[in-house]
Amino acid sequence: MLLSLFSGKNEGLLFGVFGAIIVIFLIVDLGVFHKKHHKISQKEALKQSIFWVLVSVSYGFLIYFYGEGSQATLEFFSAYITEKALSVDNIFVILLILRYFNVKEEYYHNVLFWGILGAIVFRAIFIFVGALLISQFHWILYIFGVFLVYSGIKLFSEDEDVELEPEKNPLLRAVKKVLPMTTDDKGGRFWFRADGKLLFTPLFLVIILIESTDLIFAVDSIPAAFAITRNEFVIYTSNIFAVMGLRAMFFLLANVLDKFYLLQKGLSVVLIFIGAKMLAEIFHLKVSIFLSFGIIIGALILAIVLSLLFPKEEGKKSNIETAEE
Repeated sequence: MLLSLFSGKNEGLLFGVFGAIIVIFLIVDLGVFHKKHHKISQKEALKQSIFWVLVSVSYGFLIYFYGEGSQATLEFFSAYITEKALSVDNIFVILLILRYFNVKEEYYHNVLFWGILGAIVFRAIFIFVGALLISQFHWILYIFGVFLVYSGIKLFSEDEDVELEPEKNPLLRAVKKVLPMTTDDKGGRFWFRADGKLLFTPLFLVIILIESTDLIFAVDSIPAAFAITRNEFVIYTSNIFAVMGLRAMFFLLANVLDKFYLLQKGLSVVLIFIGAKMLAEIFHLKVSIFLSFGIIIGALILAIVLSLLFPKEEGKKSNIETAEE
């Protein structure tokens, strides 16, 4: 089932390339380029963002040449762009978490690295469990469709500001009760030993909160990917490539998110469309992947353009600005 789209030698090649890219990046990134804590500059973030977009696009064309042509490639790009766009809200919440806990900027990279590593594992579980359930109970897709339409409508009607209340997170509360905590960040470490006792720093709580937040966002993004394609390999690779570029996009957009305030509306339109597309299958109506790709891209570009043409009122402070104060 996992490799229903690919066969023979090609499946080994595509798996091998994907695995090699992820493993090499994780080793080189943490072991070579970021041995020491430092603040990531806008220039460095831009280079990393361009790198990951180029790698993702190249992989999409690899699917074109070694998969089954334009259909598979467009499914990959549609799922990739959808996840990338949905990641903007994720970035906003991550930034609020980091600011809420007063995390020093030189520690951002390390925190996000381990957060993304966790996302790679948990999203794999989400996707493959979802695929297994769909293969056994096809009607689950229609539940996904209703959920996506509901999420899109709710997102459209909500204000762009998000209330952050870490103290109400049940997982965080449980961790604080069970594990011995300290207020010392110990130079960016997640835990350390003192007098033979293992202590956990506030950065460990930040990691837990970011991971749990990512799982919440995955509840939207993964059903959206299943609405675009049923191939688990395309879903997982597109999802992970988007997640791998999330950290660079975070450093690139962290200070300019408010300028794209209408992007939330664009995302809601995308979710509603994808959910409706999934529900249309009940009536045996299918929307071509070419049309889907065009609508997804068009909605996001229009939201960005309108945000720039009609800037947000200067008098209104965002939650990020409030957290900084």
